[in-house]
Amino acid sequence: MSIRTLFHAGALALPVMFALPASSAVRPDTIVTAHAAFATVPPESWAPADPADSLYKAGREALNRSDYRRAAALFAEISARHPRSEYAPDAQYWRAFALYRSGGESNLREGLNSLRTQKQRFPKAKTTDDAAELEIRIRGALAKLGDAPSAEEVSSVASTSVQCSNRDDGDESVRAAALNALMQMESRNALPILRQVLMKRDACSANLRKKAVFIVSQHRSAETESLIIDVIKNDPSLAVREDAVFWLGQVQSETAASFLENLAMTSSDTKLREKAVFALGQQGGSRGSSFIRRIAGSADVPRSVREQAVWQVGQHRSQDNAEFLRTLFAKVSDSEDLQKKVLFSLSQMQGVGNDRWLLNVALDRSHDMEVRKHALWSAGQAGIPASELVLLYDRVTDAPLKEHLIWVMSDARGGGATDKLVEIAQKDPDREMRKKAIFWLGQKNDPRIIKILTDIITKP
Repeated sequence: MSIRTLFHAGALALPVMFALPASSAVRPDTIVTAHAAFATVPPESWAPADPADSLYKAGREALNRSDYRRAAALFAEISARHPRSEYAPDAQYWRAFALYRSGGESNLREGLNSLRTQKQRFPKAKTTDDAAELEIRIRGALAKLGDAPSAEEVSSVASTSVQCSNRDDGDESVRAAALNALMQMESRNALPILRQVLMKRDACSANLRKKAVFIVSQHRSAETESLIIDVIKNDPSLAVREDAVFWLGQVQSETAASFLENLAMTSSDTKLREKAVFALGQQGGSRGSSFIRRIAGSADVPRSVREQAVWQVGQHRSQDNAEFLRTLFAKVSDSEDLQKKVLFSLSQMQGVGNDRWLLNVALDRSHDMEVRKHALWSAGQAGIPASELVLLYDRVTDAPLKEHLIWVMSDARGGGATDKLVEIAQKDPDREMRKKAIFWLGQKNDPRIIKILTDIITKP
């Protein structure tokens, strides 16, 4: 899968079991800092005479019941209406946290703006340290969406992160090697040791606990499910709990499936709900598929959980899943983000007629332009022949769609796509289209293209 595809997929990364070599690219979701935790629950109100007290209480209540959009609006109102309130310094942080939990590129960027405002106006706010960690989490989420500056910032922070100083690196590697050796032991000998590791609660042992969860998942015994479920319920590290959810998904049992379904439907932590949906998708089977489709079609679950379910449906190619997603596309017309997720998932299922359906969406003027552009890109990913894209260019009259089509053709192979780009670069009456074609031709390592571009540059 190409980098471009990964950015559009927004796929969850698998847990990292072992350290990456120094030369490896840093993934935003593998960062471990000395202060990995940040505030997630606002303290109870403390200034009943303050004019913003009622707003703060309402915002806190909305946040605690996972109504993130309302929480963000209420905390924003504190800053706007009562800038001198005792609650104002931390209101920007809680607004940013609510926006982060809401997900979506626009919310994430607005969350960064809130943190920036807090830093400028309230540098001594109680949540200043939490804000620094939250900013990195938000940038990590943006990096997954293809935001290069955020990826650079995350990589920079990761390279300078301070590891736990009370643990010798040599001792840590010996402990990791010992855990790995447990994989070769019989369950009755290995599980008591692994249970001791999982009972640790200090931040410095989080990586060891993650490895222990993985090893437990590989030892099939009567205790496997109960140990992993206990980690999901009680471990203080969200990263460890998320890994445990993933590995529970590898345990093919009725107990594991029931627990994951309940977690996906009722957990107060949206991230864990997303992970549970992902884990259920990995289990496969008619039960898991039916449950995930139910989540994808439900308006009563957080949007990010629905998006994960939609993505999972697209990973299992079938005519039934394709028809479900096409029907769902019309039902979520009020959410551009969800529509785009549906389009992407359809692009992952080739051979069931999605390429033509996606192309029709792209040409349908009743849809928003951004949705049409995404449908066009998805049609290319779904395998629409390059020759059809070439013929489509002269039929399309909407300039934004034509510009997008140039990009899609640059990613197509054969079918005269490159020749069409050359023609556009040399002869298209629209100067902007010529410039776009020239840009994308310049990304191709083709001696013939280099000569054509040289001729364009040196043309008198």
